[in-house]
Amino acid sequence: MRSIMAATLLLAGCALLEPQATDMVAVDGIIADSLKAARAPAPEQKAALAAAQAAFEKNPGPANRLRLATLLAALPPPLRDDTRAAELLESLASASSPGYGRFAALLASQLSERQRLARELERVTRESERDKRERERVDKDRDKREEALRQQIEAMQSIERGILEREEKLRRRQR
Repeated sequence: MRSIMAATLLLAGCALLEPQATDMVAVDGIIADSLKAARAPAPEQKAALAAAQAAFEKNPGPANRLRLATLLAALPPPLRDDTRAAELLESLASASSPGYGRFAALLASQLSERQRLARELERVTRESERDKRERERVDKDRDKREEALRQQIEAMQSIERGILEREEKLRRRQR
């Protein structure tokens, strides 16, 4: 019991000497909560998100803003909302500000990269679909040309048979 009190007093003293330490501890707690929620079953994820949303609506301070944004970024779809998370982080993100600011800046850059990759994936998918349709069209055109050529060959073979038959009849008559 004495050791717990001593540790608490020591942490409180450190926090007084370095005020940003409380922000860093809070950020660590936010990260831990987000990881726990991300690994939880879907109903617990929804509950964690709802609780974070309610806390943010009650007190839209930096900690609640960062907590909600982190959950919105860390939870799987359909709970994930990168756009809203980025909007929430916009006012906090500052690489030169330890604690909330740096983590918000890191998370915002990760969200930006994930959004860029999603756009790139959409673009590549569209191109792939367009290429697939183009290949199908080219294949269809090729098949039509092949069929037309096949019919022309059959017609020429028929004409050739007719000519050969006539020549054969002429030869028989001449004998």
